[in-house]
Amino acid sequence: MAKNWSTKTTAIMNSDHNHRTGSGADDEEEIDYGPSKSQIKRECHHLLDVGDEILKLKAEEIRSLDLPAELEEAVTTALKIKSRSGLKRQRQYIGKLLRNMDSEDIENRLRAIQHRHDINTAAFKRLERWRDRLIDNDKNVLGEIIERHPDIDRQHINQLTRAARAEAAKDKPPVAARKLFKYLREVDESAAVNSE
Repeated sequence: MAKNWSTKTTAIMNSDHNHRTGSGADDEEEIDYGPSKSQIKRECHHLLDVGDEILKLKAEEIRSLDLPAELEEAVTTALKIKSRSGLKRQRQYIGKLLRNMDSEDIENRLRAIQHRHDINTAAFKRLERWRDRLIDNDKNVLGEIIERHPDIDRQHINQLTRAARAEAAKDKPPVAARKLFKYLREVDESAAVNSE
């Protein structure tokens, strides 16, 4: 993005002068006017969105972005602001800071964090589906779980599943269903750690 607007103005003035006097170097030579006003606005809005995505992260994720000190301070300040108008000004300041630096590395690290969130969300939903299908007595789900985690304690899963079904039948709080989900999550997480 062009930060020096005087080159754009000079190019326009030279083009206008050449047009009036009829003297132009080559008609083939194109003048680079820099980005259009619309392109500049799109870039500004994009960087505001990047700043908003940074503000949605947890504190340790923000630290993992390895932001420049001034930007990290601006983000930390924005997280403390309660006033709507004050937060809007701080968001714009964060966008300005992002415009004045190479934000591509920050965006790449941000995308990596968001990708991990997507993977964690997908795994969480898969575990919820497994738990619900076990409680609903789906005959195929245990095979799917064993295929993915062959070392799983089948007896423990069956005990937790029976207890969760009994709770559901008596309209009791889902204590066993929570334990079943927790066990499935522990097995899934330990398999993920072992595969790394």
